[in-house]
Amino acid sequence: MKETPPNWFSVSGKTALVTGGSRGIGEMIAAGFLQAGARVYICARNAAACDETASRLEDSYGGECIPLSADLSGLDGVNYLADCLTERESRLDILVNNAGASWGGTIDDFPEVGWDKVMNVNVKGVFFLTQRLLPLLRASGSRNDPARVINIGSVDGLKSSRFDVFSYGASKAAVHHLTRFLAAHLTPEFINCNAIAPGPYPTRMLGSGFGGMDDTVEEMIAMSNPSGRLGTVEDIAGLAIFLSSRAGAYVVGEVIASDGGLVGTS
Repeated sequence: MKETPPNWFSVSGKTALVTGGSRGIGEMIAAGFLQAGARVYICARNAAACDETASRLEDSYGGECIPLSADLSGLDGVNYLADCLTERESRLDILVNNAGASWGGTIDDFPEVGWDKVMNVNVKGVFFLTQRLLPLLRASGSRNDPARVINIGSVDGLKSSRFDVFSYGASKAAVHHLTRFLAAHLTPEFINCNAIAPGPYPTRMLGSGFGGMDDTVEEMIAMSNPSGRLGTVEDIAGLAIFLSSRAGAYVVGEVIASDGGLVGTS
């Protein structure tokens, strides 16, 4: 009798935390994990939005999606989120550091507040939340199935953006290199760290650069992409699931662009 092949891509039964999970790419990743059988916590600064998204994702995909509200731009919010999770869980299999901020401004007028806000959320928050959750990640990881940290960077950290988002691009380049630093220290502890650098996805953050996202804007962005389209939930969630599964257990310290060829073909 032919043996049933192993499900190398399974994350069923794992517990994941997705920051910035109430909308955009974070919501897409959370939806993918839920469909794949994981138990998912989502975090957002806006408590009402976080609660609404968690309820909607449970209704759509089943499983358990637990909302936690915290502002990850400072240590108070980071510590609060870590404490909330530690009260509920003894281990964490997957941490997706997705919460992010951006700021636009000309090079002559770019303000200090726009630099500090973006760096605090996109870099400082990623490092210190990972640090605070290390006990839960260490409790999960094993040699053949490490715990996973997935940092969400951006193609703007791999190339210059078409927009004047100086602190955003610099912060995402920092996230990419921070991922390598974390991998160098945590891989021997069975915690794998990788980064995803998304390109154009239909998110509010992308739409803000065009004054809003509608069908016309989406089509314009899609036609400028080598693949002729924007990213979808299958693209970003599928990659996150791969990195979190047994199939991705030997991938360490990488920055993987999910951009339809925007960087790789230029």
